[in-house]
Amino acid sequence: MSPTKTTVPIDPVKPLTLAPGEIQFFQKYGFLVIPGLLADNAVTPLHDEVMEVMQLIGLAMDKLKQTTEYLAGRRVDALVNSPRLRQVATQLLGGPSSLYLPFTAVKGTGGGRFHFHQDNQYTRLDGPALNLWTALTPMSPENGCLQIVPGSHLNGTLDSIESGDGDEHRKVPMEPDDFLPVRLRPGDCVAFTRLTVHGSGPNLLPIPRVAYAVQFHRDDVNWLDRKTGQWKSLKQFPPRSLTPVQSIRTPTNKTDGH
Repeated sequence: MSPTKTTVPIDPVKPLTLAPGEIQFFQKYGFLVIPGLLADNAVTPLHDEVMEVMQLIGLAMDKLKQTTEYLAGRRVDALVNSPRLRQVATQLLGGPSSLYLPFTAVKGTGGGRFHFHQDNQYTRLDGPALNLWTALTPMSPENGCLQIVPGSHLNGTLDSIESGDGDEHRKVPMEPDDFLPVRLRPGDCVAFTRLTVHGSGPNLLPIPRVAYAVQFHRDDVNWLDRKTGQWKSLKQFPPRSLTPVQSIRTPTNKTDGH
């Protein structure tokens, strides 16, 4: 699969200035639903492009099918590198912010639950970061919508254990029972911090659950290089390439989950 355009399409994100109360809610509860963040005419083309990628890498009945690769000059490129999306992150994180990690977040028909975890239980960051997780199909408990534990970010980075599913994913040791199912319409977004405990249920519907996630970090944040034990500037020394590709090469890439 290769790009069909040489220029990136227009920004699919609507201009948005968050109200002080929305930012305060995000700081207090660790998440914020942003209705209608995507332009109406952007949702279907983004959905179709993500599903093109799924056909290449294979969807099956996975609890989550992810790839961090995205094609240059296509609509996902415009979303990942959207100045408007980055501005939303900057408002919520309280300072200039940069792209950390983009990835597909697709749960196939019959795909199972994704255990409760924190993104910071994977690559460890020492400061503010978030996920802007945008629905490209309706999200409900029936198709495995996100499940968030409000206020859990205030407890810092928790201990984690292996998921037990034979993969490299992590989970919190104790299963929370005070989670909130996040119901979304196509084009809605939910922002949540890297410390917010979250997971997702199984997809019981006959069509895939399709979303796209773009993570950002505040520019003063460092990451822990586990190979060297050193903390490094995330902006100056990102742990992975963030640039678009000319073709989707890898079947899947390990990311930070959901």
